[in-house]
Amino acid sequence: MTNSLITISNPRSPIAEAYRTLRTNLEFSNLDKTLRTLLVTSAGAEEGKSTMLANLAVTIAQSGKRVILVDADLRRPTQRQIFGLKDNAGLTDMARDDAARAQPPLQDSGVPNLQVLTSGQLPPNPAEILGSKRMSEILAALLEQSDIVLLDAPPVLAVTDAAVLSGKVDGVLLVVSAGKTKRENAKKAQAQLEKINARIIGVVVNNVQAEKGASYYYAESN
Repeated sequence: MTNSLITISNPRSPIAEAYRTLRTNLEFSNLDKTLRTLLVTSAGAEEGKSTMLANLAVTIAQSGKRVILVDADLRRPTQRQIFGLKDNAGLTDMARDDAARAQPPLQDSGVPNLQVLTSGQLPPNPAEILGSKRMSEILAALLEQSDIVLLDAPPVLAVTDAAVLSGKVDGVLLVVSAGKTKRENAKKAQAQLEKINARIIGVVVNNVQAEKGASYYYAESN
């Protein structure tokens, strides 16, 4: 595992506590419907979405829930590197192989209750795969083995992948980086998701230098 997983390397830190607060906020985001599939994306590249999601996955697993973290960024996948996993079969294998879909090629993360589905071989048509009926079947198969499925998707403004996948999940969490993401780009990303009726349940502002060293700020989306 890399130093990116501060929830493991320094679980008593203010940053790790901030992730636990985010976990609690998500649990109360909608009391009428259990959040079982959550997509995390960002406005642009290199805004920390993958690291944020990896740490969130750890904290949810630490609460006792069975978590499957899916690297659905089929352009620049990073979850394999964050958790130090092998370059084995993954999401794209489930998309093209019925046997893999029946028995998902999950890898143990080293964290109890947390399994990871890596990207698999990168395809020439990521958006087509993520928006397909087969992707819906993949999610259904993963939900049979977990309490919650977390999906890491590419940036909204770069490609259409996150947009097409957002219609298949219970909620979307948008990550922006303080001091890096332009306000107009953040608004564009939110508007693009809302245009397709994606359910944005919140925004995580990364790299906020708050009191006690908290690394992000979470706000519910109206």
